[in-house]
Amino acid sequence: MRGLLLALTAVLLAAGCSSSSHVTGPKIGAAATYHLAGFRPTAAVRPGKSIAVSFRIDQPSGAALVDYRRGPGPHTGIHLIVVRDDLSIIIHRHPKVGPNGSVRQPIVLPAPGPYRVLVDAYPNLGGPRRNFQLFATLRAAGRYIPRPLPPFATTDRVDGYTISLRGASHLKAIDPIPVSATVVDPAGRPVKFQPWYGALAHAIFFRKGSLDYFHTHVCSPNATGCTSVLGGARAVGRSSKPGKLNVVVLVPLPGTWRLFLQFQANGHVLTAPFTLHVR
Repeated sequence: MRGLLLALTAVLLAAGCSSSSHVTGPKIGAAATYHLAGFRPTAAVRPGKSIAVSFRIDQPSGAALVDYRRGPGPHTGIHLIVVRDDLSIIIHRHPKVGPNGSVRQPIVLPAPGPYRVLVDAYPNLGGPRRNFQLFATLRAAGRYIPRPLPPFATTDRVDGYTISLRGASHLKAIDPIPVSATVVDPAGRPVKFQPWYGALAHAIFFRKGSLDYFHTHVCSPNATGCTSVLGGARAVGRSSKPGKLNVVVLVPLPGTWRLFLQFQANGHVLTAPFTLHVR
């Protein structure tokens, strides 16, 4: 199918949320081969039109993967993340897995161009907690005009909400750096964060050009299953009061990264993007 390319090799991780999508970065855990089977959109991919993507994951044995981690915290099931190549658009879903391992998720690609589809899977395996990623591509019809990344800024405004970062100007690869985020609503009041996909906030990182990926979370003080691991580095963010998020920036490689900070407030999921420079 034109515009559809499957990447069939996954990196199986020792623990945590997610890792670099390229094996040229730090070596993490043992490699195992899983496959995206039957990945396809249900209709022609046109901007602004709802489609569904369907797939299953086949294990190295060839059998469908049907048993995924469950329970509290965000490190469960499947995370489906779709990002446009210029990092201007992101879609983040946690689809349900059918009894036979099948997945079907409706999505809307809002603008023309190429998109990377990332399937971050958490199988229910014995031993240390592990996850892996598989990849595909989609292309929405129409002329693709890449948008340049905006420069680094400490404040973003989304739907009237103001999100401010502190501590994000000096970042280093494979070094978990705590960054504080302050979030206020359109009236200037601190936001009361509502759990979404097992966390109070999701920090999703993609590297410009290569689209390397990592994903950390912010959880309530007593929540479990919130720690992300990259090699020997561990990252867990916490939030104990309204309007304050302790976000841990942890990425595998230096370069320019796009942070998509996502949280739910007043029943709405908001995404605040930030450009980060990592040495």
